[in-house]
Amino acid sequence: MNQELISQFAPTGVLRACINTGNAVLAKALGPGKASGVSVDIAGHLAKELGLELSLVVVDKAASSVEAVENGDADIGFFAIDPNRAHKIAFTHPYVLIEGAYVVRNDSPIKSNDEVDKAGNRIVVATGSAYDLYLTRNIKNAELIRVATSQQVVQSFLENGAEVAAGVRQQLQADLRDKPNLRMLDGRFMVIRQAMGINKSRGPAAAQYLREFVERVKAQGLVEKALNDNKIDGAGIAPADDPNKDPLAC
Repeated sequence: MNQELISQFAPTGVLRACINTGNAVLAKALGPGKASGVSVDIAGHLAKELGLELSLVVVDKAASSVEAVENGDADIGFFAIDPNRAHKIAFTHPYVLIEGAYVVRNDSPIKSNDEVDKAGNRIVVATGSAYDLYLTRNIKNAELIRVATSQQVVQSFLENGAEVAAGVRQQLQADLRDKPNLRMLDGRFMVIRQAMGINKSRGPAAAQYLREFVERVKAQGLVEKALNDNKIDGAGIAPADDPNKDPLAC
């Protein structure tokens, strides 16, 4: 392994992977500084391939994960691909595809996704999440109400009397288990393309290696194994892609 490349990935000598436990599909917290899940497993494969020790930087929201990689507090991260995050971060192509969905009350007049963006509707979202960024660009008439983390979305939606809660389908499904007065709208309002990323300041060679790594773990069945091992349903493995293509252009 090229030592210069290894130093680009891990200038401290340890691969620091930022893990966002706010995404229920990819990770869950196990205590201070500890986590398990799909992203942890994939980070472990990268560390092994580079011959490095793995250290987890555990955060509870996507915005903190982006910030950690941008500020150099972590070497790599796991994020949804979004142009607003691409100023400092070089993305891979996605390894997993998950869905953004809406929740409303049972007695809500809203029956479908295309009825959400209307004047007077308030949509609760997690600040800096992929679906917050997407809805900020696409919602024209409804109002977005932001809370700190994805785990707070449904509770805030209930407490504030908002019309809609938005989030990752699996997180919303978990929140609805003990709330029979709520329902999820059919379909999805977006596909969230979950990828890995590295600070662009680490250089094009490191970014390219990371893109090729993601294509390898998909092809080798390691992403599928991580989903199965962590008992994740409803997330799809992203199709193979050309690591030389710009992920933002897809």
